[in-house]
Amino acid sequence: MNGVVRQQGSIVLIGLSGSGKSTVGRYLATRLNYPLHDTDAIIEAETGQSAADIFASRGEVAFRELESAVLRRVLATPPAVVATGGGIVTVPANCDVIREQAFVVWLDATSSAIIARISNHRQPRPLLQGDNPHERLEQMRQKRASLYRAIADLHILTDGIHASAVAARIAMLLPAIYGAPQEDPHE
Repeated sequence: MNGVVRQQGSIVLIGLSGSGKSTVGRYLATRLNYPLHDTDAIIEAETGQSAADIFASRGEVAFRELESAVLRRVLATPPAVVATGGGIVTVPANCDVIREQAFVVWLDATSSAIIARISNHRQPRPLLQGDNPHERLEQMRQKRASLYRAIADLHILTDGIHASAVAARIAMLLPAIYGAPQEDPHE
């Protein structure tokens, strides 16, 4: 883990596809009264194509370029919760920007939990397509775990925990780090 205490700023959620970044991000943004920037959703809105379509038609490199540009742009705005794509850490410059400009939360889940979540998802996950998604996911986990670990300030396993509870846990820990707003316990 990174362990660097930062000034109040953006919170970036990283982790494998299906670990809960977008869902936890919505709850966390609401709790903190921050805007939510979901990099995949921004790319889809700006291009008119889903991530899967971009991967298929233009390739992963083109998608990563779009993702990097969106990341730099949203981190240049006032503090926000930023839900990233699972592979954002595969571009070293992204890791540098994230580490320097945000508090980083690595949301993690077992492969079984991720596969259960994404099998119910309306959008296909491009990097998990193929004959053996469990094996593919484990390969991704092995490649990316050290990248996530290197920039994460906080690591949370999300298996069996509702996204709202994960967001509450993150929000509860933030004041000790940099005095982020808390929900009134009397509400």
